[in-house]
Amino acid sequence: MWSSELGRIARGAAMAAALMLGGCETVGLHPLYMSRGGDMQGILQTIAVDPIPDRFGHYLADKLVSTFNGTGTTVAPRYHLVVVPHIGTQAPLISTTTQTATAATVTANVDFRLIAVGGGEPVAKGTVVSAATYNRSLQRFANIRAARDAEIRNAETVADQIATQVSAQLATR
Repeated sequence: MWSSELGRIARGAAMAAALMLGGCETVGLHPLYMSRGGDMQGILQTIAVDPIPDRFGHYLADKLVSTFNGTGTTVAPRYHLVVVPHIGTQAPLISTTTQTATAATVTANVDFRLIAVGGGEPVAKGTVVSAATYNRSLQRFANIRAARDAEIRNAETVADQIATQVSAQLATR
C-alpha cells in the first residue's frame, strides 16, 4: 500500500513540474538547441575550429569538430572558434619510501572566442577548466600513457563545456 501512495505522489509531482515548465518559453526559457533564429544544430555546423597547437590541441580540436559538425558534411563557415589552452601537471602526493610521485593531476585552463568570419567583436567567449588525475608507478611508459589518457579525458570534458557555452550564448542572440 505504501508503494502505491508513493507512486501517486511521484506522478503528481511530475505533472506539477510539467505544468510549471510548460510556459517556460513565455518567460525567456527555451531549449538549448533551439535558437530564436532557427535550427541550432545548423548554426553549430557552421563553426570552423582554428588549429590548436600540441597534442592536447589535437585531441581538443578533433572533439570540437565532431561535436559541432559530426555529420561529415562540408558547410561554409560563418564563425571561427579560436581556442587557447594552458595545460599543467601537478604531483601532490609523494611516496615516502620511493621519493616519487604516486599520483598526478593534469589541469587544462582553456580560453575560447567565437568570432564571425567577417571579424569584429566575439560572438561568444569564455574560459573552461578541467582536471583529470592519474596514478603514477615506477614504470616510465605506464606513466606516459596514463598522463596522455588524462589529457584526452580533459580534452573531451573541455570540448563538451565549450560546446555547451557556445550553444547557450548563440541561443540567446
